[in-house]
Amino acid sequence: MTTVFLAERRERSGKGPARQLRREHKIPAIIYGGDKEPLRIAMPLKEIKLELSKNPRFFSTVFELDFGGERLKVLPREAQLHPVSDDPLHVDFLRAEHGAVIHVDVPLRFVPEDQSPGIKRGGVLNIVRRTLELICPADAIPGEIVVDLAGREIGDSIHISHVELPAGVKPAITDRDFTICSIVPPTVVTEQAATTAETPAS
Repeated sequence: MTTVFLAERRERSGKGPARQLRREHKIPAIIYGGDKEPLRIAMPLKEIKLELSKNPRFFSTVFELDFGGERLKVLPREAQLHPVSDDPLHVDFLRAEHGAVIHVDVPLRFVPEDQSPGIKRGGVLNIVRRTLELICPADAIPGEIVVDLAGREIGDSIHISHVELPAGVKPAITDRDFTICSIVPPTVVTEQAATTAETPAS
């Protein structure tokens, strides 16, 4: 279910009007994208702050803005936060209209570790990337991308070519088969090295 925020258009910009909005417990925001001019808006501070704090996928989630009955789908791109309170001061959105194609960072999930022979034998999962920058339809952004570790041995590397992406979704990096993660040997401290480290210098 898509989260809906109340929003209103604003005509004035600058520090003075922004301070006035914050006194009214609102924050300024702007919407870019499409073939339309940027749209300056105001939004309730409390709702945006709550969503930022509870939603780790805030910047890969499409929201709806309700302008008194007229709704617009948007994707957050950047949020300016207060350096002390972490209250949002300004948010940039991108229009996420039907048919639009956008760049978005999507989190990776690595499963199932218990089916990787290399990890079961003591190997360590070395994660190179925790998110993927993808090009995908604005109305079909995946919540996560699953990386399959089943059957992986120590020394194996998983590249983007090994990852199954949803239909219509492709990686933003296309010039190389970049590494997502690898299974590396366990770090073993030998008994001799450990003894040497524990012996005080004379």
